[in-house]
Order: sequence, then C-alpha cells, then structure tokens
Amino acid sequence: MTRLLLRADASPSIGAGHVSRMVAYAERAVARGWEVVFSGRVDNAEWLASRFGELSVPIVPSAPFEGFDAVVVDHYGLGELREEVNAAGALLVSVEDDVFGRRAADLVVDCAFAPELRPDDGSGELLRGVEYAPMRDVVRSAREKRRGREETDRPHVTVVLGGGTEWAGTVSALLHALRDTELPFVADVLVRGEPAMPEALPGQEFRVAPPGPGLLDLLVETDVAVSAAGVTLLELCCLGVPTGVVKLVDNQETGYRGALDLGLAAGLGSAAALDDDVVETLRTLLLDRETRRRFSETAASVVDGHGVDRVLDRLQVLVG
Repeated sequence: MTRLLLRADASPSIGAGHVSRMVAYAERAVARGWEVVFSGRVDNAEWLASRFGELSVPIVPSAPFEGFDAVVVDHYGLGELREEVNAAGALLVSVEDDVFGRRAADLVVDCAFAPELRPDDGSGELLRGVEYAPMRDVVRSAREKRRGREETDRPHVTVVLGGGTEWAGTVSALLHALRDTELPFVADVLVRGEPAMPEALPGQEFRVAPPGPGLLDLLVETDVAVSAAGVTLLELCCLGVPTGVVKLVDNQETGYRGALDLGLAAGLGSAAALDDDVVETLRTLLLDRETRRRFSETAASVVDGHGVDRVLDRLQVLVG
C-alpha cells in the first residue's frame, strides 16, 4: 500500500487554500486505497479540515518523513526539502504557484492558468498547467448539480474574498460597487470581520456570514461570483460560475492575468486599487446573460475537475 504524507498550513493570514488543495489530494488518494496522513495547522480552515476526519486521515502537528512513499508539500514558508525527504526514503511532490512555494522536487506541480518558464533546479518531472488543478469531491459534485439550472430574475451573487479579517476593506469597496450598479440582486457575502456595509437600494439585499461548509451549496445556485484569484477561483471555474475576479496579494498576479487572458473571468483590479470601471463590469455580469454563459462554458471546459488524479497517476508510476 502506498503511504502518502500531506504537508500544508492554514491561518488567518495564510488563508485556507493550501489545506483545501490537500483535502482534494487526500480524497483521491484514499479512493485508491492509499494510506494518508496530514501534517500541519488548520487554523481558519477547520471546516475544510473536518473532511480529513471523514476520510480517516489523521491530522498531526508534525510528522517525520520516514515511513512514507511520497510527501506532498504545499507551503510557501518551507525551503528546500528534497534531500531530507529522499534521505527518508520518500519522493517529494512540491505544489507551487509560480515562484511562491518553489523548491526542487521529484515531481513539481503548478496548476497555474498560464505558467511562466521555470528555471532548471534539478527537479525531476514537471506537471504544469490548469489541467492539474486539484478539486475536492464536493466541488465535482456541485459541478454536476449546476448542469441545467435556470437563472432567476433577480441574480444571486456570492462574494467570497479570502478568509481573513484583513480583507474587510476590499469587501466593503466591492459591495459599494455592487450597490452602485443600481440593479436588483441578492448577495451572500462570506467574510470574517465586519465590512462597512452600503445601504441597499430597492431590489437589493446583502447577507453577511463567515466562510463555512455551506459555500458549495451557495455556489450551485449562484449567478455571479466575486472572488480572489486563488484556489476559490479554480473551483468557480470548475463549477462554471461567471466570476468577477480580484487580485488580493502579489502571488495571485499570475493567476489573475492568466484567467483574464483565457477569458475565464472578468477582471475587477487589485485589492490596492480596484479598476475605475468596476461598477460597469459588475453591471455587465448582472445584466448580460450571454456574457455569463460565455464565461461559464469557457471556465468549465478549461478546469474539468480531474487534476489530482492526473498527478497521482504519475506519482504511482514513480513510486512503482
């Protein structure tokens, strides 16, 4: 039996994206009959980490590399690990986002929309491109549920912009922009903290709640999403949810530009400086069903939900 160690962390400042990706790896590895252990912090991602318990995957603060066939590391703060992992008798799989989290590994995975050229650091095999994007089982199930759904007269908007309280200001600016479209909608705003809420105009409704396990249920019924250019954007693409995307932090620059270049989402600018035409962009997403259809079909065709299986297929060959 193949033994797999997953290493990642979550926190209010790091966010929950790394743990989300490791949940996807755990699900597909357990489905193959592999033995899986998760090592790391799950602060701010408890609702995601509960899936490890359902899969009987132990969560430990730290774990030695010995005794595992492969170690998957999805972490920006850890340095070079290949020599240590190999010395323990395991292969290193490193999940990176362009230069963030980059390290030499036996198998490198970068699921960016349009990966940049990568310098040769002696790594073994490179699996690069959005076809390797990890999707949790609930995302793949939600993708099927969305097929054939009918839109409502009053669009349902979901705003999901990072798990930390530090983004409350950006969320507030986006909600004011939504209000200023002067169009009717009902918006579920998933954010920690208390963003300054605009006064809704007639036909508009804002509902604020912290991120939680009900996100996918919301997204199944969502007509327009507003999201950061991170893991959630990949999930929205897989679901086929038309999305206005924001660049929250520098490491999302490549994902942000790649999504726009491929026609997968509408750009709203960065957290530091939203685009001047953000109101018009949101108005178009709310009003134009053809625009929403185009974004939906393009995104769902590019992110098909089978990324982890492609990675594990290759890893299984390397492990032997």
